[in-house]
Amino acid sequence: MKMTEELKKAQANMLPGVLTAEGFFGHDQRSLADLIQHDEELMQKEKLDWLLVAQKLKELLVLAEDKQGEPVLVGNKLRVRSTDETRGTIPSPWEDGIFHKMNVELELLENGQPTGTKVLYNELCIHLLEKHHFLQGQGSLFRLEPSVLAKILN
Repeated sequence: MKMTEELKKAQANMLPGVLTAEGFFGHDQRSLADLIQHDEELMQKEKLDWLLVAQKLKELLVLAEDKQGEPVLVGNKLRVRSTDETRGTIPSPWEDGIFHKMNVELELLENGQPTGTKVLYNELCIHLLEKHHFLQGQGSLFRLEPSVLAKILN
């Protein structure tokens, strides 16, 4: 995938200190174009549909928001809760929207017990996944790892 001017601008906005203190790349040194291409391959490998994943994450976000920080069990497989660590809004690095910062934590359960597998996300993460196929870099706090999404959402 080629680094277009749009991708270059978005990548510059994702650097630490621009929109967030930590940025969007974690310890990943690849270009935004390379990250997106690699994550598209990983999503295909896991047989995950971008729009279906986004829809499920939205549904879980609404569920968590309704419970205002109280954990919610989804079946015997998933614990969902909103976190109070951040408030306010954050703009998209692509400059195509502003999103609430309320974070949601998904924790995978096995026989009702925590496995240690967790995903942390917010409205911006869903937007980046759905509209731009960007899951954040390796080591990012908000990385949506396809193999983990497959375990949690399937």
